[in-house]
Amino acid sequence: MIKKSKVIILIGPPGSGKGTQAGLLADKFDLYHLETSKLIERAIQEEKRQFVEVEGKRYYFEMEKKLWEKGKLCNLAFVMYLLKERIKNLAKDKKEIVLSASPRRLEEGKKIIPLLEKLYGKASIKIFLLDLSVKQSIWRNSHRKICELVRHPILYNKETINLANCPLDGSKLVKRFLDKPEIIKKRFEVYQEETLPLIDYFKKEKIEIFKINGEQSVSDVFSNILKHLEK
Repeated sequence: MIKKSKVIILIGPPGSGKGTQAGLLADKFDLYHLETSKLIERAIQEEKRQFVEVEGKRYYFEMEKKLWEKGKLCNLAFVMYLLKERIKNLAKDKKEIVLSASPRRLEEGKKIIPLLEKLYGKASIKIFLLDLSVKQSIWRNSHRKICELVRHPILYNKETINLANCPLDGSKLVKRFLDKPEIIKKRFEVYQEETLPLIDYFKKEKIEIFKINGEQSVSDVFSNILKHLEK
């Protein structure tokens, strides 16, 4: 077990700023930003294997890609395989982590939280719920662009509205397939049905949850998170 470590978990609907806040926290505390969506995206787009086998069952990357493209959640066993292997490797390297958008489901939480407790200790785990309305979720995501090279989001405002290239690495700014309004609405519904039940599980496990208003500015959300971490 890594002593006096940080494991920060950010959950919230699409567009609530999980990735942005995780990046800020990673920079401030030298954490590894483990973003499940990018882990899955990279796996289904770049993996050369046809499938992974979990408990005797095969999960094909092509099938998982079809679910992902429809805005649906990939099979739990497939996601757990990717996520658990990454967490184990990070713990082995004594790297503290911040997770954005994971766990996403109750079943996932029941598998990931015990692993994190074993590797890092329960006291190290801090959970933040970034609250956001469906209207804001659709607006933010439908206006969002990401950098083609590193895949990080570019905030939409009057300074970036006409940007065609990433100001950090110069690569082309693109819109994700998942950020179409109809898919965002579906993802928000999935979040309400499958992610929110995690809250009761966290409470049962006596892991404190800090609810943050995700409709504030990026800086205000970050300041609120820091206040809880510094207590």
